[in-house]
Parts: sequence; structure tokens; C-alpha cells
Amino acid sequence: MTTVEPIKKRKDIQKVEKVLAKQGLRDLLIFVMGTNCGLRISDILSLNVSDVKNRTHIQLTEKKTSKFKKFPINSKLKPMLKEFIKGRKKDEPLFLSCWGHRLDRVSAYYIIRNACEKAKLQEKIGTHSMRKTFGYHHYKKFKDVVILQKIFNHSSPQITLRYIGIEQDEIDYSYNNFIL
Repeated sequence: MTTVEPIKKRKDIQKVEKVLAKQGLRDLLIFVMGTNCGLRISDILSLNVSDVKNRTHIQLTEKKTSKFKKFPINSKLKPMLKEFIKGRKKDEPLFLSCWGHRLDRVSAYYIIRNACEKAKLQEKIGTHSMRKTFGYHHYKKFKDVVILQKIFNHSSPQITLRYIGIEQDEIDYSYNNFIL
């Protein structure tokens, strides 16, 4: 299994969003949820319309950890979700395949991977890149590894920094700025 990377440049995130917007609101929304909520793809795909309709927060039990998670729906996601679920039944999956079934992980992987290729990103990309992108930019904005550790349910700050690529950035910076 290859380790994937976060998308570290905001302009690259915007490029991917532009590609996905052309494909449709479903594909764009998967990416925006991943980069704005930090959820694993399995948790994103397990959501139903009822989990977001008329809600201020998303509440779920994480598939991997079985831990309860609750977080607010941010101002970027609210209007997108409202538009996306218009006229939809509460009990149906939020993300459907073209055959009307719950979208699966493999399909989501190809949606994200292909969009990143079209946007000409150089990073190793997978669906987990969305979660890592959330973490990377959250850390860059708030510089609070402890809150990010709690969001991700990691056991230590060092694991969180390595996970989002900050540890390698700091090592690279150190090497690039040390010349004898």
C-alpha cells in the first residue's frame, strides 16, 4: 500500500475543485467534504441524506475506530449540501452511484485520483489525501497539533505531524537551510 500525501498548495486544491465542478456536484461535494471535515472516505460514503438535511452538525460513529464524532457543517459545505439534497429522500445514501446504489470506495478513489491527474498534481494522491489535506491546512492555520490530534483520534502529536507531512517539511527546511 502506497502512502498518500496531502495537497499542500491552496491553488492546487482550487484546481481540483474546478475539475470536479465540471464533473458534477456529487464529485465536487465528496472532495469538499473530505478537505473540510477530515473524514475518512468510508465515513463520508456512509452518510445518508438525513445526516445532513436541516442539520448544523454532522454526527456519526467512525467506521474504523467506532468512536462518536460530531462537528459543525461549515459555511462552504452548507449551501452545497442544501443544493445537493434538494428533493431527495431522507433515508437514501448521500452519495449515489450512477446505478442508484451507495457509491463505493473504489469509485470515489477514481473520481479523486482522475481529477487530481487532470489538475496536473504531482503528489501521490488517494482518497486519504483529502483527510491529510484537511489536517495539513488546519495545522498551518491554527498551529494546534493537540486539537488536530483529537480530531483525528491519534495517540500522540508526533503521529499527527508525521501523518500530515509537517515532520518531513521541517526536516527538509532544516537541511535546505544548513550549509557549511
